Amino acid sequence: MTGITYQTTSEDVASRSLQVTVDPERLEATERRAVREYARKARLPGFRQGHAPEPVVRRRFESEIRRFVLEETLRESWDAILKETDLKPTADPQIRNVSFENGKPLTFDVLIEVRPQITLSKTGGFAVTRKVPTVTAEMVREQLQQLREQRGSWSPLAAVHPKPGNLVSVTVTTLEDGVDPAVGQPHDLVLGQGQAIPELEERIMDLVPGGTVDAEVRFPEDHAESSRRGKTRNVRIALHEVKEQILPELDDALARELGDFDSLASLAARVREDLSAEAKRRVDDELNGELLRRIGEANDVPAPPSMVHRLLHAYAESYRVEAAQFETFATSFQSVAEAQVKRELILDAVATAQNLLATEADIDERVAKLAASRGLDPAKLYTSLQQNKRLGELEHSITEEKVFTWLLQQSTVTEDAA
Repeated sequence: MTGITYQTTSEDVASRSLQVTVDPERLEATERRAVREYARKARLPGFRQGHAPEPVVRRRFESEIRRFVLEETLRESWDAILKETDLKPTADPQIRNVSFENGKPLTFDVLIEVRPQITLSKTGGFAVTRKVPTVTAEMVREQLQQLREQRGSWSPLAAVHPKPGNLVSVTVTTLEDGVDPAVGQPHDLVLGQGQAIPELEERIMDLVPGGTVDAEVRFPEDHAESSRRGKTRNVRIALHEVKEQILPELDDALARELGDFDSLASLAARVREDLSAEAKRRVDDELNGELLRRIGEANDVPAPPSMVHRLLHAYAESYRVEAAQFETFATSFQSVAEAQVKRELILDAVATAQNLLATEADIDERVAKLAASRGLDPAKLYTSLQQNKRLGELEHSITEEKVFTWLLQQSTVTEDAA
């Protein structure tokens, strides 16, 4: 397109950076068009609509005209790039470093994210091991105990020191030299479940309801927040209440309360089934992950910086990470993001090369199965998924299943008891 030029400044398999230049002559032509449009529509004192002189229109709408020229030129430049190249953007372009001065060319950088095209020369011939999941009687007992605890009630205790397993109501106030601390709000926690740092729990267990103590507590070296590791803090601890949990009997009556079970034995059988299904999903995920890792290494699959950066920002948004903490967060999650990017590139490459992308028929079949399991009408479930923008997730899940089924057929899988 006349008056618009661009050149590639950097690229990887997932992005292109272009520097765009627009000639002053083209900008002037766009400005004249904007002035005529504003003159046609403007209602200015002393002039009939559409009859205000252009110099008056320019002065009155200077900022609006300038914005129009910039926005229109950016749009036309992007249209020219799409028309003249074979780029297939996966998102809206990012415009950066705009230089827009009177009488000079307009220059800006545009970052374009594109669908990566990678070729996998080796996707099979690997030897991988699948651990056979086992569910022990102890695992079933632990799950039944958790169900029992969920149905438990809490009974207050008087004049006793709390112990692990007790529910306590406490107020913890940070003390600062020379400052009268504001009293915090009470909060509840169950001792012995890692809901508070160990030294704080120890101090709480030294008290009885109604007691208060000032103490210095130290954060452990493995604390989740790195900035607090090994640090000490002076606090005031007030214990308000202690409760012990009263658990129901683990019997047929409890089983009937928990669902459509006629006995404790039937409940235990369902628990075993659920644990087995979860264990199978876990070992299958581990097997699939190992297979993708081997394929990635064999083909030297890249982790394009643009994709990694975008994913890190998505992680940060999900975890509500503040902008000031992003660099630290990104460093911690860099390897996780790189692995996820490689995973998606491999899956997409295999799905495309082997024609394994989920089809409409695949989606309809899966929706029908889901609807049957939930006692719903398939059409209504499809509409609900569509309205809640969940069909994409379903399509991606089906594609992954098809890809992993195909990949496992290309390698040797041996089973080993876990």
